[in-house]
Amino acid sequence: MTTRKTKKRGTKKSKPAKKTTAATAKKSSAKRSPRAALAVATNEKKSPAERAKAFLEAPLATIQSDDTLQASLSVLRDRQQPIKVRLAALQSLQAATFAVIEFEPYREDYLATLRELVDDPDDELRQRVLGILARENDGYVQKRLLDGLQDESKALVPPEKALQLLSYDVHAEAYPVAREIVNAPPNPEAKREALRLLSADANSAPVFEKILRDKNEDRDNRQISAAALQAVKPKRFQEQARELLLDDKEYDDIQATALTALEQFGDEKAVAKDEKLMARVDELGSSKSAKIKKTAKRLMSRYRK
Repeated sequence: MTTRKTKKRGTKKSKPAKKTTAATAKKSSAKRSPRAALAVATNEKKSPAERAKAFLEAPLATIQSDDTLQASLSVLRDRQQPIKVRLAALQSLQAATFAVIEFEPYREDYLATLRELVDDPDDELRQRVLGILARENDGYVQKRLLDGLQDESKALVPPEKALQLLSYDVHAEAYPVAREIVNAPPNPEAKREALRLLSADANSAPVFEKILRDKNEDRDNRQISAAALQAVKPKRFQEQARELLLDDKEYDDIQATALTALEQFGDEKAVAKDEKLMARVDELGSSKSAKIKKTAKRLMSRYRK
């Protein structure tokens, strides 16, 4: 009898307590003002999870005044703060930048703080900061990325990542560095990104031709080179496309690219008069590759009307 009463009383007390706690927390969170959220976010006595959540609740609170901005930037640049909180501060501040007019008075302070963080020891934070500054076409970061590509000891990120970031706003000084990487790549990914960065550089046409004709080269690199050569030197690419099609040992995907280029961008008179080429295209109309067959037949119908 006594044991049964104790269990019953315990059950009655525990259930309302849980419901009340959950309801109270939800109600409290829903009523929190942006300034109150920021107060939690910058309060070192609160848990990292609470602070990170508070930062993300009200990004515009970070730019309500110079004081709120400086408090947020202070958390962001402080390496002693939990990284979860610093990342949330960065995300909140970056979200605030979309309120362009309201953010403008604080823009320079924000960017200056980000420049201080390009050497931050945390990889994720550093890469996010570099990405933001690269998209801003920030000259300081562009120089640091180029320095890192030329001297590994100064690298802020792996070379392939640095090339990706530089591609947001390519300057002429990046091209020679990218060509060096293509010639002596630290890894396959870096070579691929270097080719992408060079894709608008007409002076790199010989590089694209060499890679396009090399059957031992990575196929993705050959495709990138084909597209780049078509963009910067279309006549040279058409010459290369002809040679690729006449080579019966060339890979199907490369020949398909060459066929598509001639179909869409070829000199109609020159292609139509090229009996050797047209005979080869006619032959490719019976290829086992569905893509090659379809494109070859389209090309033939265009030039043999």
